[in-house]
Amino acid sequence: MESDKWIVSVEPDKVSLVDLQNGAQVTRRPIKAEAAVMNPQQNILALRSGKMIQMFNLDSKAKLKSHDMEAPIVFWKWNGPSNLALVTATSVYHWSIEGTSAPVKMFDRHPTIGPNTQIINYQVSPDTHWCLLGGISAGAGGGVNGNMQLYSVEKKVSQPLQGHAGAFCTIKLSGREDPAQVLVFHDKKADNPTHQLFVMEVGRDPSKGTPHRLPPTQIPVPAEAANDFPVSLVIDAKDDVAFLLSKMGFVYMFDIHSGKTMFRTRITQETVFVTCAQASTGAVFGITVRTGKVLRIMLNGQNLVPYIVNTLRDNQLAIKVAGRLGLPGAEHLYTAEFERLIGAGQVKEAAVLVASSGTALRTPQTIARFQQIPAEPGAPQPVFQYFSTLLENGKLNEQESIELAKPVLQQGRPQLMEKWLKDDKLHCSEALGDLIMPSDTAMALSVYLRSECHGKAIQCFVQRGEYDKIVPYSTSVGYSMDYSSMLSQLLFNNPQGALDLAKGLVNAEGGPLIDIQATAEAFLSSNRVQETTAFLLEALKDNKQEHAYLQTKLLEINLIGGAPQVADAIMQNGVLTHYDRAHVGKLCERAGMWQRAAEHYTDINDIKRVFKNSHQMNPEFVVEYFGKLNREQSLALLRDMMSRGPSNMQVCVEVAKKYHDELGSSELVQVFESQKAIEGLYYYLGAVVNFSEDPVVHFKYIQSACQLGQFKEAERVCRDSNIYKPEEVKDYLKNAKLPDPRPLIHVCDRFDFVDELTEYLYLNSLLQYVEVYVTKVSPAKTPQVVGKLFDLGANQDFIKRILMAVGTACPVEEMVEIAETRNRLRMLQPWLEARVATGSTEPGTHNALGKIYIQMNKDPKAFLLNNMFYQPKVLGPFCESLDPSLAFVAYKRGAGECDDDLIRISFAHGLFRDLARYLVERQDLDLWAKVLTKDESSEGDAATEKESQRRQLIDQVVEWALPESTSADEVSCTVKAFMAADLPGELITLLERIILQGSDFSDNKNLQNLLILTAIRADHSRVASYIDQLDNFDAKDIALICVSESHMLYEEAYSIYNKFAKPEFSTDKEDQVEMQVLAIGVLVDFMKDLDRAKGYANQVDEKPVWSKLGKAQLDEKMAADAITSFINAEDASEYVTVCAEANEAEIYAELIPFLKMARKNLQENLLDTELIYAYAKTNNLTDLEVFVNGPNVANIQSIGDRCFSEGLYNAAKILFKNINNNSKLALCHIHLEEYREAVSAATQANNVSTWKQVCFACLRAGEFRLAATCGLEVIKYPDHVDEVVTYHSDLGHFDHLVSLFEQGLGLEDAHIGIFTELGILYTKHVPEKVMEHCKVFFSKLNVSKLVRSCERARLWKPAVYLYMADKQFDNAVKVMSEHATSFDNDLFLDSIVKVRNAEIMYKAVNFYLTMHPMLFTRLMEVLEDLVDHSRVVSQLRRTGDWALQIGQEYMKAVQKVNLSAVNEALNELYIDDEDYESLRKSIDKFKNFNMIALASKLATHELLEFRRISAYVYRCNKKWSQSIELSK
Repeated sequence: MESDKWIVSVEPDKVSLVDLQNGAQVTRRPIKAEAAVMNPQQNILALRSGKMIQMFNLDSKAKLKSHDMEAPIVFWKWNGPSNLALVTATSVYHWSIEGTSAPVKMFDRHPTIGPNTQIINYQVSPDTHWCLLGGISAGAGGGVNGNMQLYSVEKKVSQPLQGHAGAFCTIKLSGREDPAQVLVFHDKKADNPTHQLFVMEVGRDPSKGTPHRLPPTQIPVPAEAANDFPVSLVIDAKDDVAFLLSKMGFVYMFDIHSGKTMFRTRITQETVFVTCAQASTGAVFGITVRTGKVLRIMLNGQNLVPYIVNTLRDNQLAIKVAGRLGLPGAEHLYTAEFERLIGAGQVKEAAVLVASSGTALRTPQTIARFQQIPAEPGAPQPVFQYFSTLLENGKLNEQESIELAKPVLQQGRPQLMEKWLKDDKLHCSEALGDLIMPSDTAMALSVYLRSECHGKAIQCFVQRGEYDKIVPYSTSVGYSMDYSSMLSQLLFNNPQGALDLAKGLVNAEGGPLIDIQATAEAFLSSNRVQETTAFLLEALKDNKQEHAYLQTKLLEINLIGGAPQVADAIMQNGVLTHYDRAHVGKLCERAGMWQRAAEHYTDINDIKRVFKNSHQMNPEFVVEYFGKLNREQSLALLRDMMSRGPSNMQVCVEVAKKYHDELGSSELVQVFESQKAIEGLYYYLGAVVNFSEDPVVHFKYIQSACQLGQFKEAERVCRDSNIYKPEEVKDYLKNAKLPDPRPLIHVCDRFDFVDELTEYLYLNSLLQYVEVYVTKVSPAKTPQVVGKLFDLGANQDFIKRILMAVGTACPVEEMVEIAETRNRLRMLQPWLEARVATGSTEPGTHNALGKIYIQMNKDPKAFLLNNMFYQPKVLGPFCESLDPSLAFVAYKRGAGECDDDLIRISFAHGLFRDLARYLVERQDLDLWAKVLTKDESSEGDAATEKESQRRQLIDQVVEWALPESTSADEVSCTVKAFMAADLPGELITLLERIILQGSDFSDNKNLQNLLILTAIRADHSRVASYIDQLDNFDAKDIALICVSESHMLYEEAYSIYNKFAKPEFSTDKEDQVEMQVLAIGVLVDFMKDLDRAKGYANQVDEKPVWSKLGKAQLDEKMAADAITSFINAEDASEYVTVCAEANEAEIYAELIPFLKMARKNLQENLLDTELIYAYAKTNNLTDLEVFVNGPNVANIQSIGDRCFSEGLYNAAKILFKNINNNSKLALCHIHLEEYREAVSAATQANNVSTWKQVCFACLRAGEFRLAATCGLEVIKYPDHVDEVVTYHSDLGHFDHLVSLFEQGLGLEDAHIGIFTELGILYTKHVPEKVMEHCKVFFSKLNVSKLVRSCERARLWKPAVYLYMADKQFDNAVKVMSEHATSFDNDLFLDSIVKVRNAEIMYKAVNFYLTMHPMLFTRLMEVLEDLVDHSRVVSQLRRTGDWALQIGQEYMKAVQKVNLSAVNEALNELYIDDEDYESLRKSIDKFKNFNMIALASKLATHELLEFRRISAYVYRCNKKWSQSIELSK
């Protein structure tokens, strides 16, 4: 047990891990080890077996590192989260978990703690500079001695200590700022029965003071435990307490600050052999030896001080412990001691007592007591001493802070207050802030902020003028106030403060706290343009569309108000983008800001107008601006700019360069040429020609360069470019007749217009450029030039001069060919001889010279014999017609290259003796075959002649070649040739006489080989006797020939291998084994006698022989026998085939030993994989689990899949669990019907596919709760929701499906699909919940999908709600119109005014007239401003007179618009109702109707008033006669 997290137990065949922080859950792992320890912080397990130590990360299931120690480990312990301490019999090592380093030796064990000492403890100090090694050994009289070794890492020295236990810790000492690192240890001399406790500081810098050290204190060991001794000492770092546990089960508790014993008791009758501390609580865990009980020892703070007071009767210790740990029980002691010290006048001591008492004495009464004490002369006041002591020990409370501040501020020493506040020594309160406020507002503000007095903190901000801090502070603390009045007041008194405040208000978290436009107008009304600008910049920085007007206003007030530079800076910043660009562009143009105006214009005419001032614009801007225009605009503007003269030419060129790709090279060239800007065109093309792949660009650049006299540039492009069209450029340059033809030279040279170039230069008398071309430009094309000069009849001296000038740079063969075709070869002799003189070895040169010498008969044979560089294939045919003997010499010089030609002329001219000697000397069997093999294709005289020639050659060989030869190789080769030519009769007698009857060649290996080979071919009966008689032949080669298909002399081959496998023929053991392998190879490969081969293998018992036998047995599908042979051979080379055959034969039990043997030498994936599979097939799950948990290189994933596919689910479960493939593990559990485990594995896998499969399996099995757990994880993914619904539906589990999605609403990452699908399920199965679901979760629904489901379920009211909530008012109106159950007048009226299709409104008119005529007037009230009233009146007329009556109120309401249709309809209604008064009023107010028609209609009315109205209408229309007539 290294910490309070794990307890590790090692058993014979496993390691058990107890998780103390998880309910003592036990995990057992099949690991064999002698010891194991768990890292105190990480899940890293260290294992030890013998000298081997290993570290494993249990989380990642990976081995971190391993090491084989030189000596056995006698003790080990984690001395930190990253280091493992290892103790051997002689030394101590530290082994880091980082990297791959080996353990590092720290120090050697001291002689006093030598090999006879049992190590029981090892500690390392917190600063890692000190080590303490402790152990026990047998003492005199049966006692147990304790020895410890204290080692300094820095000084590398050791100090022996006599004691049993010790530990390091860090404590905070009173009166010291730096912490003290102390060593607490038990001390007992061997000859002294007294036990003592030492506490001493180690590792302190001497410059900081004397190290802390306590006098040793005696440990009160009880009389009955005289022979007892400590086994461990554990530090409670939380309370600075040390626990000492002894062998007899006693526990001692010490105060480290005083070294005193605070408590002792016996907690067990057994020894606590292992302990550790719990840092969070200060408790100590221990495990007993025999029963394995886990004990927890902890300080009882409530009872400690009373125990010290009442039992130990040590008041001083009680006071110190209670003060340091803040424990109850010492209050009366503090009071009595305080009164005693005050009475004795010990003010300083009394203050220290109060400071150490916690809160017991820190009361207002105590302050008053110190204030009442008179000060002594020359000494500070007692109350100041009191406060000084408190400040040294901690922080003052509220009352103490106030009482200290009063005199300090009265004395004018606020810097002290500032220092104490900075050090957090004072308790901040409103009263303290009020006290400081008159003296220092900044300090008071700090106090108010800390005490959360928000109102007074804001007052401080105002007094300090820090207006920009008010809003952030108020927002952060949630304090609300009236900002409007504050802003209005500041606007006149402090504009800058008002600006700062306004900025804060507009940037408040959660949105602006003031109206931006109103505030801006308020600043502007005060003529504060600068402040207005600053405020708007701050307010509009988010660049929102709704602030477009304010953005325009901001720019306008600066452009018109005389600060165009400010507007320019704002636009340059680019923060505002929603202002009126056209308006701002005009303002910029008016202000002379041409660039800004251009940026805002989009019309090309405006742009052209602005660009008339392009000379005042930055050229870089002009160039960049073209990038904003389209192609047509750019070309138009560019043409316009160039038309104004050469001043714009440079910038136009830059534009063309940059936008070459966008505008197109052809168009740009046309623009430049249309303005006759050749120079501009040249500079533009010069910039792009190196990157352009447009032939026009390259051609135009060459053309413009030539026109401007830039011949160097023209030459460069002609030389380097691959883009231009060669024909076009060549023709232009030829026609231009430039004074410098070098551009033309490069074009013609590169594109092979050499003949045209030569003709051009020759005819234009530019002969010097011809010489320049062949010598400096392209010497390789000299033959073409010379050939053309030959054709043009040029002077031969000029041609010779050219050749000599070119020299070796001219290609010889091409030059010679051209000269030969024109019969000018002899003219090249000087040039060729000059080349030879320079050391040329080119075959072409020497071939040409040879031809010249042969024609001139200038000692040709000497040339052919001595010259090493000519080509026989060239000069041989040349000599044949002149002298065959010269041709033979030339062909012979070819060293086999011209053998066919040599044979041909030898047969043709009877040179058989020369040919025979040549054949013997060559020793070339292929060449022999050409002359000795009969020609079966010839017939008649030709065949007779060829046979005669062959016999003559054979005679010359027999009579001259062999007798003259003294070389055994020549003889051997000749014999082989004869054998190959099927002349065995002639050879066999000769070879027997040479070899068997004694000669110089009797022991010649080649001749012996030939004799046996000849016998093999001619007489098989002699082969066996030759094998017995001859010893110096190539056994392997001869044996191979014997076993060939053409001879099949298997016994003879076996005899050869068996003979040469004997020690007298093969002295080397490896050679003997090789022959044995070949011998058994004959038996198994050719004779197919595996039984005889098995006997031979048993006879020789060599591993390679067994291996060969195994392979043969494997080929014959004898897998079991083959495995036995391979095991005998210890050969795993054929493991792939063995595994395949064993799998086919299903002999997995026999395969396992082979695989184990193979793994000894090979680490192959297939071996480990097949071994796992064999274990699985034989159901050997125990060995399988042990194997996969150990080191291996198996492809566990693939073999797991294989086992899974074959139904070996238990084996597959082990494999998938090993590699954490929880997805497949879950499937295994499913097939094994372990559904709960399947869900657990799916939780670990956490992928949707696995969740889905487990969910469906649980559904099929009726495990609905588990299915719901999995289903919740699946429906998190929108793509899989439909599949879950379909599967549940197919099985008929609708209630469970609805419940699943209802649970899904509570998921943290619930998506829109869950809410939508639940709504759809409600429409199908729980329709009464649909409306509520839609209202509650509308924002999370896919409206279109759910509304379709509602319509299919004929749930019209929810459909209407969804349409309206989704602002699909057209559809909502349509549903309410078509389905009466969904109609709601208020909803209908609310929707009809928001429809997009106006036709729906007129359909609504008909709907209301038909279905709800009493509500028609209300409908028209809401539609009054949206419909065409004439059309509505027309609808009313078509519906019937009753409809007009219903619509009368509506028409009265809209008559104010004075429409003809409305007026006429109302007038008709008034006439029908005989309401002449209303008719008269209507006519007077609304005259837009056919008045004459109305008057005519009323003229015959029976009522007088209507006739009067008719006369009135006639009069109004100046129809006087009709009016008078009616008035009579």
